[in-house]
Amino acid sequence: MEFPQQQKPAGEGIIYPPGVKEITDKISNDEMVKRLKMVVKTYMDMDQDSEEEKQQYLGLALHLASEFFLRNPNKDVRLLVACCLADIFRIYAPEAPYTSHDKLKDIFLFITRQLKGLEDTKSPQFNRYFYLLENLAWVKSYNICFELEDCNEIFIQLFKTLFSVINNSHNHKVQMHMLDLMSSIIMEGDGVTQELLDTILINLIPAHKNLNKQAYDLAKTLLKRTVQTIETCIANFFNQVLVMGKSSVSDLSEHVFDLIQELFAIDPMLLTSVMPQLEFKLKSNDGEERLAVVRLLAKLFGAKDSELASQNRPLWQCFLGRFNDIHVPVRLECVKFASHCLMNHPDLAKDLTEYLKVRSHDPEEAIRHDVIVTIINAGKKDLNLVNDQLLGFVRERTLDKRWRVRKEAMMGLAQLYKKYCLHHEAGKESAQKISWIKDKLLHIYYQNSIDDKLLVEKIFAQYMVPHNLDTEEKMKCLYYLYACLDTNAVKALNEMWKCQNMLRGLVKELLDLHKLPVSEANNTAMFGKLMSIAKNLPDAGKAQDFMKKFNQVLGEDEKLRVQLEMLISPTCSCKQAEICVREITRKLTFPKQPTNPFLEMVKFLLERIAPVHIDSEAISALVKLLNKSIEGTADDDEEGVTPDTAIRSGLELLKVLSFTHPTAFHSAETYESLLQCLKMEDDKVAEAAIQIFRNTGQKIETELQQIRSTLIPILHQKAKRGTPHQAKQAVHCIHAIFNNKEVQLAQIFEPLSRSLNADVPEQLITPLVSLGHISMLAPDQFASPMKSIVANFIVKDLLMNDRSVGNKNGKLWTTDEEVSPEVLAKVQAIKLLVRWLLGMKNNQSKSANSTLRLLSAMLVSEGDLTEQKKISKSDMSRLRLAAGGAIMKLAQEPCYHEIITPEQFQLCGLVINDECYQVRQIFAQKLHLALVKLLLPLEYLAVFALCAKDPVKERRAHARQCLLKNISVRREYIKQNPLAQEKLVSLLPEYVVPYMIHLLAHDPDFTKPHEYEQLKDIKECLWFMLEVLMTKNENNSHAFLRKMVENIKQTKDAQCPDDAKANEKLYIVCDVALFVIANKSTACHLDCPKEPVLPSKFFLIQDKDFKNDKEYLTAEMRQMLLTGKPKPAPVLGAVNKPLTVPGRRIFTKTTTASDTTSNTSTNSSPLSSTINKNSNSSSTIESSESRAQENNENPVIKAEEVKKVEPSQKAAPDAGTEASPVKRRGRPPKSAAAAPVAADKEGGAAPVGGGTSRGRKRAADPNSNPSAESINIKMSKQQQQNDEGTKRQIDLQR
Repeated sequence: MEFPQQQKPAGEGIIYPPGVKEITDKISNDEMVKRLKMVVKTYMDMDQDSEEEKQQYLGLALHLASEFFLRNPNKDVRLLVACCLADIFRIYAPEAPYTSHDKLKDIFLFITRQLKGLEDTKSPQFNRYFYLLENLAWVKSYNICFELEDCNEIFIQLFKTLFSVINNSHNHKVQMHMLDLMSSIIMEGDGVTQELLDTILINLIPAHKNLNKQAYDLAKTLLKRTVQTIETCIANFFNQVLVMGKSSVSDLSEHVFDLIQELFAIDPMLLTSVMPQLEFKLKSNDGEERLAVVRLLAKLFGAKDSELASQNRPLWQCFLGRFNDIHVPVRLECVKFASHCLMNHPDLAKDLTEYLKVRSHDPEEAIRHDVIVTIINAGKKDLNLVNDQLLGFVRERTLDKRWRVRKEAMMGLAQLYKKYCLHHEAGKESAQKISWIKDKLLHIYYQNSIDDKLLVEKIFAQYMVPHNLDTEEKMKCLYYLYACLDTNAVKALNEMWKCQNMLRGLVKELLDLHKLPVSEANNTAMFGKLMSIAKNLPDAGKAQDFMKKFNQVLGEDEKLRVQLEMLISPTCSCKQAEICVREITRKLTFPKQPTNPFLEMVKFLLERIAPVHIDSEAISALVKLLNKSIEGTADDDEEGVTPDTAIRSGLELLKVLSFTHPTAFHSAETYESLLQCLKMEDDKVAEAAIQIFRNTGQKIETELQQIRSTLIPILHQKAKRGTPHQAKQAVHCIHAIFNNKEVQLAQIFEPLSRSLNADVPEQLITPLVSLGHISMLAPDQFASPMKSIVANFIVKDLLMNDRSVGNKNGKLWTTDEEVSPEVLAKVQAIKLLVRWLLGMKNNQSKSANSTLRLLSAMLVSEGDLTEQKKISKSDMSRLRLAAGGAIMKLAQEPCYHEIITPEQFQLCGLVINDECYQVRQIFAQKLHLALVKLLLPLEYLAVFALCAKDPVKERRAHARQCLLKNISVRREYIKQNPLAQEKLVSLLPEYVVPYMIHLLAHDPDFTKPHEYEQLKDIKECLWFMLEVLMTKNENNSHAFLRKMVENIKQTKDAQCPDDAKANEKLYIVCDVALFVIANKSTACHLDCPKEPVLPSKFFLIQDKDFKNDKEYLTAEMRQMLLTGKPKPAPVLGAVNKPLTVPGRRIFTKTTTASDTTSNTSTNSSPLSSTINKNSNSSSTIESSESRAQENNENPVIKAEEVKKVEPSQKAAPDAGTEASPVKRRGRPPKSAAAAPVAADKEGGAAPVGGGTSRGRKRAADPNSNPSAESINIKMSKQQQQNDEGTKRQIDLQR
């Protein structure tokens, strides 16, 4: 590089140190360096007190600042000159020998440039560079520049140089001298310019920070040291950028949020004046800007040692407000922040809880998902960081509508359970805090989604009872888990094993089909199995395709079939199962693909059918645990269960597993332990043990003679003198496992049949149970001797006699313990009759006709067959329930269904409207279970239509769910079974309508067919069924329904064809049905090519000449059914309790506004929206003049208040024809309704002590005005609901 010629200094004017010759451009560089080193040495040795030397070498000092040296191309020369100049500033301080401002600027820029040499610590000259830095820092030489106008340029250059040269090879001294040099400039100057501030702050930006960590540390330390001085400058910078929006003031404007984060981490004092500006930015109209501020503040508030939230509460509250921001990314960022905040600042959990609650219901799936992640992550770090409320939010989300959210919630809870309950990582207290998780996770198995079920199975196998544990540890885990589960969780777990076992059965049947020759029938059967298997896998559509592919592979690969057969074999061990799954997966892995959905689907199947928990070894381990509990040497108390609970639940667990894994029980050791259980005093334990023998003991007789010889006398004893349940299981056990069952059963039958004594009913119950089951299991041997027992003892001696007087406490239901022994014996006698008939399966002796007449008489007489008034109300309820259930049980056998008359069917169906809540409840459950298994004929589905009149909302809702389930089961069955097309009349749900119409036409309440109130009840019952049937118009079903009802109008009632009034009622019900269908569907008037088939048992087809085109509903009545009565109805109140009237059951109900609005799916109207408007505006309250009183949870009416109704003629048990007229139990005509009584809250669980929820709702006196107070309460309640709804909405503030 060429430099301009320097003017030669006058040699005589410059004095050099001794031994130093003149330094000019005439000498070589080496010589110049040599001479300069001597000069440097001289200046180094001088101090400020050497006045003479200072004056002597003044000329040399001026000479060294000449352009010749400042622009010398040789770096060694420049370094030595810089060292000299630094010493000159030290020696001549505080006044520099240079007076020209320009010269001073050149000198300091020159020195600054030399400091770049600090970068290379391995350079031979590094020590001189260090000396230069040390000298400058110690003397604070740069402070001279404050006098210069453009000193900022020098400082900027200096700061840039120091930040660029600092590196990890520098020691602490170098850093300290740099800090001293820079901090003196900042602290002693008049202020820091923006450009100079930028040179410091730029090192904090992430990009620079990652490039030079040492420069970041240097800037960080410098800011800490100068915080008091530089804070004002920083505040000014952020004020201009954040508040005034002047982004041009600095190149760092776009990095303000990164800078704030770094500055806060360095020292919050640096941002004292900046934080209020952020509060302003949080309320910006720009969503992206709010998002940036939220991201920043999330880091500041969430930092480990941050005290910002406590120091700046307004900013914290403002930040929390962003949880309700209208901008989705802002809400999402807030939720993500909450995780760090909970972990680093547990004290802020209370503030966050309320906001996370709102966000757990956010409309955005991603936000709900992240709320769960936030809470679970904090909980996994320390369970104490999350309170019960936060865990409750995760619990709620296990039922989220989105699978991704549900999955995250379930997996999160499972991880917490495994960590704190299984591994006890935080002690018993933490385990107790989340003990509910195990139950909640298993409850999810009740959900309809197959994805939920599969995930519960996976969670159970990996987190609740990890399959990779040793067998003993695994079974101990299962043993105590089962003992601690609640009832519903136990049912769910049992259902899980049942479903897996069912799926194993389907796969086995599929493999069996592969062994048969190829044929069309075989292919059809195989397709059916594949469809059934696919229904048990996620994404049914894809599952079907993949199962077809898997079936094809099975057909081609015999080794694969062998592995699969081994996997589902009853003898497959858990270890073998793992090997089989691995082998099958390996065979299907080729060709390798990044994602193989086919393989994933097969894995789902294998996971469900593989026995990962239970095998022979596992059962042995469970039995050993049970033995320890019996002996009192187990860890029951440590595990939080009592020994009795452990024994009982352990036996229940083994009982369930005996259904799904019977082969695993076959060992002498297991059976010996079960024999010990049989001898225990606990009835439940002995019962479970007998059932396990029944399920698993098929090989006992041939292979375990010692067990057999011990077991037989015990079973005989239980069948004769055990509890009823033990007796039943003992009889079935003998029948199931012994070859000489006839001999064994005869040894029980004969002594029991001889010892029957009605005078000692306490000793009758078990013998009756045993005799009934024996006659059902071995009808050929015992049907005949049983006939005389039935005729002479059961009917005449037991059922037709009342030996004791019941408790007259007025209760409609009592606990099992309070039921009199005589009534319990009668109930078992009724069941014996049914079992005897079910065993015979024929009606050759006409025994079934007699039995049905007896049961009908029992229902007609309301349970008091002898009419001697000795039986209590609660005992009568038990007998009505037993009689109704018995008819329903007999109807499941085709030969008996044929002989059940319409009258008997109606009597049975009306039990669902019984005055006793428990009778209605239990009967409905029995009815549903039989229908859903397709055991009962379709006509019994019509009985659920009567539930529309039930006063308890829960019962109506349950009935509706039963209808939905039954209809879906029947539709699915028709789809899956091609042969079902031939039996559509008995399967197609639409064919329930004729039975329903006939049943409603014979409703005892339907006495005045032209009255609005009665027609309204009929309409409600019709709609209760039709609403579910008409959800979809599949295959033009609406038109089919219309045509079916029209066809019924062209028939006569087969029950009483010549009764004009009965036929008229039938036609009126048809017209109401047509009215409802027409108002619901516009497609019902289309043509229906299919001709409906009507049951001849109920409808008499007429000649073609017969034509019934009469309209039975007037226009006025149609309008009233559509919109209600013209005048407003009084306000409805709560459910009335029933009034007891001799010979009748009061059962009145009127739809309330709350029913109409909150339970529309259960009782919604098919008609126009006007109905809802009217029903919403009209409610009824209980009459304040009600004089009925409450006694022992049941209403009692004073004799003078109610006119007694004389009981009508009752049918005799042996009558050849039905009693006429049939008395209606459950609800009399409305004219017979007595004064209303105070009612319990609708929908509450019925207390065991009596039917407080029985009866029908009744409106208040139409002439009485609803009180203003009631209306106000109603309005305020609606207002409150509106307010709550508003609170749930997202805060749209910006």
